[in-house]
Amino acid sequence: MKVLATLLLLVSISTFAQIKGVVKDSLTKQPIPFVNIWVENENRATTSEEDGTFVFPDSEKGKNLVFSAIGYEKKTISASKAKEVVLQPTNYQLEEVLISNRIQTKEIQIGKTENTVCQAFDNGPKIDTKFFPYDPSYKKTKYIKNVSVYTDCRIDEATVKIHFYSVNADGFPDKELLSKDLIVKIKKGTRIHTIDVTKYNLTMPKNGIFVGFEKLLIESNRFEKTVFDKNTNSPSISVTYYPYMLYNYVEREQLFTFSGGKWNKQIINSDASSEYKKKIYEPSIQLTLTN
Repeated sequence: MKVLATLLLLVSISTFAQIKGVVKDSLTKQPIPFVNIWVENENRATTSEEDGTFVFPDSEKGKNLVFSAIGYEKKTISASKAKEVVLQPTNYQLEEVLISNRIQTKEIQIGKTENTVCQAFDNGPKIDTKFFPYDPSYKKTKYIKNVSVYTDCRIDEATVKIHFYSVNADGFPDKELLSKDLIVKIKKGTRIHTIDVTKYNLTMPKNGIFVGFEKLLIESNRFEKTVFDKNTNSPSISVTYYPYMLYNYVEREQLFTFSGGKWNKQIINSDASSEYKKKIYEPSIQLTLTN
């Protein structure tokens, strides 16, 4: 009974000390699902639910929150004023798109690494990206047919976003190449998920492309279990959001991550004498190109 009372008290305190809000479209007033919400310049975040609602601990009340979603202008607002957040739709200037008949007689897979050993990490709440440089040989297979991600999921089904970014003049991830969210369902187990993106008519840009993996911190991805301190035998709630992304340990000079509401560049010391210092964990993502 004492253990149960303690757990109920913990849940009660957690529920009471919260900042609750909802994200809506400024024109339609409809809720916006799966919005990326960050504590500005800090590695703490959440995601709006399908009904647009979100929750933050009351401890973030004096800070700013950054809201970002595909098709909407990014918005920064004080957490204390975030009861109802409206996002302005972005006015896209659509470029002329040439639709051609695909032959699909050739396929190549890019992004494979020599190191096939993968490590599972909880990548949330940040968005880690993998850069795919352009090669002249891709001219004959310029269309992106599939994206494959390697994940570890311990619940029956989890929801994630896949992002495609162009590259700016400084080499950073730039504009989203899709006009709406690419939402993917991840099944239970450790497996490679292959997502068909043919309908988006994506082609391999000549300055390369970034592909990002975003875990959604929503209730349906949440997994809770009770753990006990070995010394005091007191209970606490351990919370995990699935799925885990699997990473390859590879030699790279840099890695780009979206956290704190902005892009961050992690530079690896390429002058280091040790090979170990030149390597980094990169998300296990591959692309299939076709003609």
